[in-house]
Amino acid sequence: MKAEEGELTYLPAEILKEFAAQAFAALGTPPADATICAGVLIAADLRGIESHGIGRLKTYCERIQAGVQSVKTEVEIVKETETTALVDGHHGMGAVIATRSMRLAMEKARRLGLGAVAVRNGTHFGIAGYYALMAAREGMMGLALTNARPTIPPTFGAEPKLGTNPIAFSAPSDAGFPFCFDAATSTVSRGKIEVHDRARKSTPEGWVIDTEGQPLTDPGRILRDLVSGEAMMLPIGGAGETTGGYKGYGLAAMVEILCASLGAGAFMKDLLGSAPDGSRRPYMLGHFFLAIDIEHFVPLEVSKQITGQIMRDLQSTRKAPGQERIYVAGEKEHEMQELVRERGIPVNRNLRRDLRDVRDELTIDGYKAYF
Repeated sequence: MKAEEGELTYLPAEILKEFAAQAFAALGTPPADATICAGVLIAADLRGIESHGIGRLKTYCERIQAGVQSVKTEVEIVKETETTALVDGHHGMGAVIATRSMRLAMEKARRLGLGAVAVRNGTHFGIAGYYALMAAREGMMGLALTNARPTIPPTFGAEPKLGTNPIAFSAPSDAGFPFCFDAATSTVSRGKIEVHDRARKSTPEGWVIDTEGQPLTDPGRILRDLVSGEAMMLPIGGAGETTGGYKGYGLAAMVEILCASLGAGAFMKDLLGSAPDGSRRPYMLGHFFLAIDIEHFVPLEVSKQITGQIMRDLQSTRKAPGQERIYVAGEKEHEMQELVRERGIPVNRNLRRDLRDVRDELTIDGYKAYF
């Protein structure tokens, strides 16, 4: 049952997963694909990444209804070798495109040690870490990248050219959970701005600036100005070179190259989702997936032990004053899963309204006890 805590309602993960799958199916997504899409959304919430969880459901529904994303996913293998593949996603459901592409990379890696798949004409696929973890669960290392709509300026630039372009890498370990680094190459993801907007909270300075270099903290304005190009998200390291902003800029450019050039796909301004006449069009995102079968290098248990020891050595580092614990990538998310499964997914008033809107517009029966 739901539990109240102030403005937040904690809803069971399985209920929200079921609802999301019904919403996608109501729009025409085949049931198996609808289940995949719902699973990726809820996986984000379970890991505490609410910027990419159930809060994105309404956005996906709107894109489908606007005709910029297809509910029928055709994953076409354009070119293939024993270790590589080029896939055209034909603007289908991003989670389905990415899941099938990573599976293809893993199949190739199982046979020959490495499998790489480039994707063109993809769509937003949720958390990149989901796909990197697919490989880790199968005893492999996994890398998942995607480009995105331009929001980041190059260092010393006053115009957004690169997307938040996340990097996700995962490796199995004997530490009780896989190492999993999953982060945008911007200071934060666009989704975190959306979370602040739903909560009616200002964003911290250092996340977003205007084209004059002045900080912006109103999330509603930021989301509008990101669309118009009047706001820019800062890369990891911030503006300029003093605090290393060129590093985040360089990483974002690296992701752009891997996701566009290997697939002969769209890049930078062509990912805006708008045609020259101003009409909406598919976002034409590019993705890149890499699977590494560890057994082709060393025994899996040896690799897991070394990775685990690296993680334990990092956790046991002498702590800074006032700090109680040192985490490694994937640890907080691993622990969050059990908490969220027990407590439920936090949903605030504005998100409940969005879920009601989806329910009522698609005439989905039930769920009135939840939102």
